[in-house]
Amino acid sequence: MLWLSELLMQRHDLENFEALRKAVAEKGQAGEMFFRMDVRPPFGDTPENWEEQLEASFTSKG
Repeated sequence: MLWLSELLMQRHDLENFEALRKAVAEKGQAGEMFFRMDVRPPFGDTPENWEEQLEASFTSKG
């Protein structure tokens, strides 16, 4: 299971929401089955609908 808080702690190189969205997509494409959003991303460019965007990125297949 992928927890957003764990991903953020492991990936200190993520500098904005778009980079986070791509990292989440990579995890989903790599075979992660479940995704839990337990914290709000700490980036200034995090949109209001961040949960929907991350969920869509995680479940997309390409």
